[in-house]
Amino acid sequence: MFLVAGGLAALALTLAWPVPVLLSRAEWPARAPALALALWQAIALSGGLSMIGCLLAFGAASSGSLPAALAQLAPALLEGPLPPAFGALEIAALALAAAVALLLTLNLANTAVRAERERRRQHQLVDMLSDPMPGEPRTRVLAHPVPLAYCVPGIRTTTVLTDGLIEVLAPDELAAVIAHERTHLEQLHHLVRLAFRAWHSAIPWFPIANRAERSVVSLTEMLADDGARRSVGTGPLRRALERVGNAGETGSFLDAAPGASPDAAMLAARLERLGRSDAPDAGRLLEGDLSPTMRGAVLGTCVVLLAVPLMAYAVILGIVP
Repeated sequence: MFLVAGGLAALALTLAWPVPVLLSRAEWPARAPALALALWQAIALSGGLSMIGCLLAFGAASSGSLPAALAQLAPALLEGPLPPAFGALEIAALALAAAVALLLTLNLANTAVRAERERRRQHQLVDMLSDPMPGEPRTRVLAHPVPLAYCVPGIRTTTVLTDGLIEVLAPDELAAVIAHERTHLEQLHHLVRLAFRAWHSAIPWFPIANRAERSVVSLTEMLADDGARRSVGTGPLRRALERVGNAGETGSFLDAAPGASPDAAMLAARLERLGRSDAPDAGRLLEGDLSPTMRGAVLGTCVVLLAVPLMAYAVILGIVP
């Protein structure tokens, strides 16, 4: 069991610092944002499971499995004394594992509830203050001079534009912005961002949580760009971003901050990516056509990252001797 605890601790530390740093600096995610997004999710899930699992494995090592440890501790906690095999370190490890698991679960639930309340409030405000856009279902227009576009997810989805945005964009550019927002909604990017936002808010002092959230936001923006490009073309989307920049299309509500803009670096990366549409390999770049070897390696890494902690939990729970 100590070997399991040590292995999970090593995996958790690896996924907590060097791996996220290397991935956030890599260039290939811009060519395959969907694949990179899957890898980020595997890293986050595997890291959380490994962190909690190493504590459980260490705390239950003397008993051989977690169920056996709990069976020994439960009567002692009520009647005392604690079994000799359980010292302060073992008790602290089990308590910390329970605390971390509870913190992450409650924070995720709280973030989801707050986001749902905000979405309902946004839908109500949009219905009162905006008018339907002719010819565009589930799209509404706010009478406001600032160029802005965002989407409100939920059971009833809405894309919101302002008069200011409509005035400064050509029809094909406006269509590209609308297609971008609808891609966010269709691919449920708000759910992906919700999980990473909850992780970041649970441990705001952890720099990798912030790095992961920013990378996930950037990747979902690239995926939405690809949806707009396939629907309208690269040129109109690039011109729309160049024309209104951070004040325009942002997918802002997905971050629970309507009106918020992505930072300049993120916008620059998107424009650079779209600016390569004139290059001979533009189709490969924007479609994320990685080599089969690279694609297989990333997918295999995702599988391994999830399989290792799950197998370790089978040992911790006594399912596998």
